[in-house]
Amino acid sequence: MLKASELFTLQHSLAGEYLSDFEYPWQTLQRTGKIIEQIGKSLSDGEYDEISPYVWVHKKAKVAPTAFIGAPAIIGAGTEVRHCAFIRGKALIGENCVVG
Repeated sequence: MLKASELFTLQHSLAGEYLSDFEYPWQTLQRTGKIIEQIGKSLSDGEYDEISPYVWVHKKAKVAPTAFIGAPAIIGAGTEVRHCAFIRGKALIGENCVVG
């Protein structure tokens, strides 16, 4: 079976410390939303905007006006959320990603 440490690069994730507590990736799902909320509340206002309750977007990310981002969610630096993208929530999207 694929282990969390094999699936995720934990040292590059805002949730790396949280994910390292689990052996298998599906074990993380029950608390993912709460962890994203906790991480989001600790983010720097100088780097992230809270664009709606519990949705944080890095100031260097690009989000199309037609995109939907459900809470809780964190969008990292350099990430592009494209036209009509639909992010349901409980999402931690890292740096330099493309969604949609």
